[in-house]
Amino acid sequence: MEPSGPEYSLNNAPTIGLLIKPTIPILPSHQRLNYSGMTNDQPKIRRSKLKPQKTNPLQGITDPQFILVCNLSLSGDPLGYLTGQKPQESSPALAPDIPSNSRGLSNIAKGKLASLKKLLPFSRSKNMASSSISPPNPQGESTQVAPVNEPQEPTRKVDQPVTCDEVNAAQNELGTMIPVPLAAQHAVGVVGAINTTISQIDTISVTYLKPLRSFTTVVSSISNIHPYTQMALGVLTSAAQLITTQANLDNSVSGLLEKIRIVYKFLLEEDTQANLDTMKVTLARIAQVISNCTQFIKNYSETKNFSSIISGKRLGKNIASETQTAIDDYNKALDDLMQQYRDRIVHDTHTSVYRVLEDLNLDGMAYAGGAGLNTTKRCLDGTRMEILKEIVDWIHDPDVDAPRIFWLHGQAGRGKSAIAHTIALWFKNAGGLGSCFCFARDRQSERREEKMLSTIARDLADRDPAFRRALAKAIEQDNTLKTTPDVMQQWEKLFLEPLSKVSGGIVGNVVVVIDALDESGLDISRTHILSALTSTEAASLPSNFRILLTSRPLSDIMVALRGAQHVKATSLDNIPFVLAERDIRLYVSNKLNGLGDIGKREIEYITLKADGLFEWARLACDFIKPRFAGQMAEERFDELIAHASGEGTTLLDSMYSAILGSAVGRTPRSLARFRSLMLQILRTLEPLPMDALHAMRKCFPHEEDRYDVAIVLDYMGSLLSGIADHTQPIRPLHASFHDFLTDQSRSGDYFVGESDIEADLAVASLHILRGGLCFNICGLESSYLLNSEVPGLAERIEDKIPSHLSYSCQFWANHLHITKFDHVLAGHVKDILGNERILFWFEALSLLGVLHDAVFALLRVERWLRGQEGYKDVVALARDGIKFIHTFCTASSASTPHLYISALPFIPENSVLCGTLKTRFACIAQVAEGHHKEWPAVQDVFEGHTNSVISVAFSSDGTRIVSGSDDMTVRVWDADRGVQIGSPLEGHTDLVTSVAFSPDGTRIVSGSYDKTVRVWDVDRGVQIGSPLEGHTDLVTSVAFSPDGIRIVSGSYDKTVRVWDTDRGVQIDSPLEGHTDWITSVAFSPDGTRIVSGSSDKTVRVWDVDRGVQIGSPLEGHTDLVTSVAFSPDGTRIVSGSSDKTVRVWDVDRGVQIGSPLEGHTHWVTSVVFSPDGIRIVSGSSDKTVRVWDVDRGVQIGSSLEGHTNLVRSVAFSPDGTRIVSGSSDKTVRVWDVDRGVQIDSPVEGHTDLVTSVAFSPDGTRIVSGSSDKTVRVWDVDRGVQIGSSLEGHTHRVRSVAFSPDGTRIVSSSSDKTVRVWDVDRGVQIGSSLEGHTSLVRSVVFSPDGTRIVSGSYDKTVRVWDVDRGVQIGSSLEGHTDWVTSVAFSPDGTRIVSSSSDKTVRVWDADRGVQIGSSLEGHTDWVRSVVFSPDGTRIVSGSSDKTVRVWDVDRGVQIGSPLEGHTDCVRSVAFSLDGTRIVSGSSDKTVRVWDVDRGVQIGSPLEGHTDWVRSVAFSPDGTRIVSGSSDKTVRVWDVDRGVQIGSPPKGLTDCVTSVAFSPNGPRTVSDSDDKTVLVCPAGQAMRIEGNASCCSNEEYITASNGESIIHLNNIFYI
Repeated sequence: MEPSGPEYSLNNAPTIGLLIKPTIPILPSHQRLNYSGMTNDQPKIRRSKLKPQKTNPLQGITDPQFILVCNLSLSGDPLGYLTGQKPQESSPALAPDIPSNSRGLSNIAKGKLASLKKLLPFSRSKNMASSSISPPNPQGESTQVAPVNEPQEPTRKVDQPVTCDEVNAAQNELGTMIPVPLAAQHAVGVVGAINTTISQIDTISVTYLKPLRSFTTVVSSISNIHPYTQMALGVLTSAAQLITTQANLDNSVSGLLEKIRIVYKFLLEEDTQANLDTMKVTLARIAQVISNCTQFIKNYSETKNFSSIISGKRLGKNIASETQTAIDDYNKALDDLMQQYRDRIVHDTHTSVYRVLEDLNLDGMAYAGGAGLNTTKRCLDGTRMEILKEIVDWIHDPDVDAPRIFWLHGQAGRGKSAIAHTIALWFKNAGGLGSCFCFARDRQSERREEKMLSTIARDLADRDPAFRRALAKAIEQDNTLKTTPDVMQQWEKLFLEPLSKVSGGIVGNVVVVIDALDESGLDISRTHILSALTSTEAASLPSNFRILLTSRPLSDIMVALRGAQHVKATSLDNIPFVLAERDIRLYVSNKLNGLGDIGKREIEYITLKADGLFEWARLACDFIKPRFAGQMAEERFDELIAHASGEGTTLLDSMYSAILGSAVGRTPRSLARFRSLMLQILRTLEPLPMDALHAMRKCFPHEEDRYDVAIVLDYMGSLLSGIADHTQPIRPLHASFHDFLTDQSRSGDYFVGESDIEADLAVASLHILRGGLCFNICGLESSYLLNSEVPGLAERIEDKIPSHLSYSCQFWANHLHITKFDHVLAGHVKDILGNERILFWFEALSLLGVLHDAVFALLRVERWLRGQEGYKDVVALARDGIKFIHTFCTASSASTPHLYISALPFIPENSVLCGTLKTRFACIAQVAEGHHKEWPAVQDVFEGHTNSVISVAFSSDGTRIVSGSDDMTVRVWDADRGVQIGSPLEGHTDLVTSVAFSPDGTRIVSGSYDKTVRVWDVDRGVQIGSPLEGHTDLVTSVAFSPDGIRIVSGSYDKTVRVWDTDRGVQIDSPLEGHTDWITSVAFSPDGTRIVSGSSDKTVRVWDVDRGVQIGSPLEGHTDLVTSVAFSPDGTRIVSGSSDKTVRVWDVDRGVQIGSPLEGHTHWVTSVVFSPDGIRIVSGSSDKTVRVWDVDRGVQIGSSLEGHTNLVRSVAFSPDGTRIVSGSSDKTVRVWDVDRGVQIDSPVEGHTDLVTSVAFSPDGTRIVSGSSDKTVRVWDVDRGVQIGSSLEGHTHRVRSVAFSPDGTRIVSSSSDKTVRVWDVDRGVQIGSSLEGHTSLVRSVVFSPDGTRIVSGSYDKTVRVWDVDRGVQIGSSLEGHTDWVTSVAFSPDGTRIVSSSSDKTVRVWDADRGVQIGSSLEGHTDWVRSVVFSPDGTRIVSGSSDKTVRVWDVDRGVQIGSPLEGHTDCVRSVAFSLDGTRIVSGSSDKTVRVWDVDRGVQIGSPLEGHTDWVRSVAFSPDGTRIVSGSSDKTVRVWDVDRGVQIGSPPKGLTDCVTSVAFSPNGPRTVSDSDDKTVLVCPAGQAMRIEGNASCCSNEEYITASNGESIIHLNNIFYI
């Protein structure tokens, strides 16, 4: 609805010059902003009074620039997406009055400009620092000392700094001292205000400490007590020892020391010791308070120097009394607990925890929420006593050589997690310092392994101020540590280093529990964790440090841990059966207590049947408890007996089946709902609570799936968590239930298998995004604040972005990309990306802290939509979105409003994203001058090296870049953020010439002029082992094998050497043969071969296993070879040379493919294939990077320019979208591959090279085959695709043809198969025709349509029965090299084939034998062959530059070769009367020949500026059409020998195939730009596909731009 009353829209406001506010980034000097709106800072500019805003997104906004962005053209927002209002509501009014005085805003913004500038790409600074000052903190955090059965996690709060003038002055005096929290202010202030109390150690009576010393002695003699009691006594002992050894005690804490003395004296009393086990809960609480007191005293002592500095300042009147209040609070709590102990009662005791000098917050540090202690998993009291006591004994073992790690392992269901959580709970309740971290199978998408050590470090910091200060110092020195996923950096920088710097050590024992490591995910997910735990550093942890680790005994964990001397391993599988049976009996008795009809017999049965599995016992007890009215426990027990059978896993399976049979039943509807819902639970990438699951299910596409999830989940409490509390995520209670459901042999009717759940989740997520996303979703008031500085932002996010919306934002594309393409689903995607919602989605991701994940989501979208008709704009938006995130992610992640204020204005004008969004955000700043038209080719410049960058490479996942330099260092970079990761890798003593990542990204290899090869640990940033030595001269090139177990190196010593990566030794002898320096080496993709380039101008290929050279050297370069690389399929090699050329080589045949790639004006220094093998990138001393089309042998687009010195190294990113280059200008640059390379045609479909086309016999349709593995059918007149793509081939389609009746299509492919398709139904007919052992290059139907002939690179020709789908007879064998083209004779009795073996052969189609001898004469490849219309002659064109005519019956050449072309003949064709031949050549000419006289008719037809790829006669023989690599189609008058009109326009790439339509007036052409051009009389109309022509049952087709079938005769171009 339109807003009522007067309307003011900033879309209608005049464009006025505006002073830029601090939120707008500082711009380069050539850019100037115009801003559609008003400013508060310019009194001379007219202001308009704005109507007060009524909607929540704008209420309270104090930032005038953000107001302008928020104040969109709301009348153009009928659906209310920008404001979050529903369509039925009236449009919101406009922004509130902008105040005339902006002083308040200036105060808000003070200090923020510098912070924000550093985050923006326009003034790229690699360090980000916030100048924020947190608000004041309460005096202390109050925590409840909870009963042992209900332990509570401490609330984590950030202590805020003092704001009083006195402390500020003191801080100024101290220089770098940090603000002091209020609690610390009070405690330390006592010392500052009362000088007489400082350092009076001698005044403390030795009697304070006497009971503490006695306690330590007495406790050591106590035995046979409960492990929990033992845990509490251990904490008390540690506290006593620390206090007695404290050097700086004085009278300020004498009151607290006195109380502690009384407590320890009380604990030494005989009556107290007699009731230790009885009152273990109260004892634990006493230990907890004593531990807090000890911590208070320790930190008080450590801060006395600080307090003496500020003692002269007046810090407040009540400092002393408030500090005394803290001590009184501890005293009161201890008195209360001692009285409880005496009275043998237990009740809650409240005390506050005071911590001194918690002066630094750790906000923003990675923390795995929900991975901590779960008190519901603890052991039942009285069970597992032996193993618990063993662990407690180990924790308190005083031996300095005691193992630091206790590994508890066992099979599923043994109770490992219960034991782990019990230990964690006891230790926490007793006041011990520690952390509990749990992995979970259903949380693997959270990548908890990357947050484990940072989470543990945070927990320790929250409990120990000294550790907190050390940790904060580490982060202050390297802010990237807060969020680094680098496990080894966390281990060293966040764990080991702070631990080593804690003054005086940590109070008491430290216990870290790591539960269920086996559930982290794949082996690789825990590789680094295991490396840390088994390191020498772990073995050398402080003697009071303990790590309890639980897992199943998976092989990788066993191999890592079993040999470590500092790891104590215990298996629950080996626990004596009698002990397990006792504990299960106790557990079952407790759980079934109160069920009158369950007695000792039933309990004993369950105990014995459990066979040591606690999980089975738990399930059995849950099963027996009646669930419905009218049920009896005894009846449920009888049902259990009926189901229970077998042992081990089978026993669990039986229990699961019994519970599901009772809860779900076996009716078709209930089973269908159960399976669908469980699939939803198991396939969601992070667990969701019941309400979120229900919200998503309501958006499922099918009505029958939109049921209330509670009708199933309410009965699953025995198997799933989160059923009773709908705010908790739903997940299997035990990992074995997941395994049961996903194994059909175990779960039977309850098997959860494949379905369309991924599509359902994708649809639901997109529906939720459409309804839930809106502008300023969390109501941010200002862009002056970083997200971390917005008060209460976490609560706003939780409220405004609920679980189902958060999940949908993060994971919709994950579900999409594994779903089969569907137009309806694609429409939903377009509805999100095709308008302003894409920016709202970015906004939500920024608030959730995962904005960069949008890159991976959009990559998945782009791949999913690639090649689908009608979605070119969405694909372009996805690509633009990726570039948007790469460019603006840092700033927009730090402050969400800057998506609109600082990023949106700078989207390049010509980008699709700009065109989509600019009309919806008309009030944002406008760039008046210097606005980029396109996304910059250079995405980032990495600076840090102090000399030339010699070598660069991407990691396998594309997230990191490694560079080697003349400065003798190796550096690792974050590819997206453009910052260096960690310190340089130093060790080489001369320049680093070559670097490469291992395939798994964990290691780097480097070669150097110091003659060594070195291997580095990426995560830890250290060298692995000793250098690999053996070369006697400079090492120039290194590479890993594909499996990562070997390294190859090349050297100036003229040898290639192979090394064993793990053992660090050379494998066999050097590979020798080159006569000069080795400049470059690389492994083949399968690891069986090595290629090397040398200054001797040759390229050589080596057999890795045999250590010998394969074939002869590849020769052709005229100067030294500088770089070599294999193609991804291993069939080609690319080489670069100082002769300024790039050359491509056929690996198997050892010959150069095509002409050299020329364009560089100086040495080519580096070359590499793209991941898909269709492009090559080269770097050169001419300071440019160039990209080449491999198949066409031409440069793609313009050179990538920007380096100011020679380019030394180039590489593609794994996804092929980016190029990285290193240069002597000391920089590493990242380039956008697609920049300036755009194929613009009205209709598109194929997503890769169109290789072959053919007309249908009636001329109304065209079939095309493509390297995108699809076959497509097109309507000639309308230029649109008919139906869906024909999919089935698994590699590029090489050739296609219609059957004579037009009802079928045949296609051949590099996947070695021939397939037949039903044209009308769009489906494959029968199975693939298989038999060829290499790619099938050419196929065609026989004239009667009953047979198909195919030619292959396996050197054979095969004939197939179309109806039966089988090969007819044996293969036609005789060719000694690739068969390049095949065709039937017009009567179908003969087949002609041509080959790269330089021969043409004719075969008897019925008998399957060669007719006569080979037609020999050509001296190079035969490129094209075709029968004459009467079938008596064959014409062939060849790379030997000649055209030859052959007598079919006599098998001899007719006359002399037709000579005249000066380069390869690529295409030949007969005129329909058989009197003339036309040929096209790489010499850029078309020539016409008289067949009978064997002479050229007239002069060459000249005009093309590049290769002529295809030629054909018109049906009446008066015209010739030609297609060329110059991207033109030309029509020629045969008699006059002149071009008719101008070349048709419209093609943007090489023309590979042309033909006339049967009635003459139209031509059709095929181009490498993936389009088809239909030209009436020289005028162009573009349609998608490739080109050919037909005449009744005769037609023309092109295969890979090189094969034309014309009138059932083949011309091989």
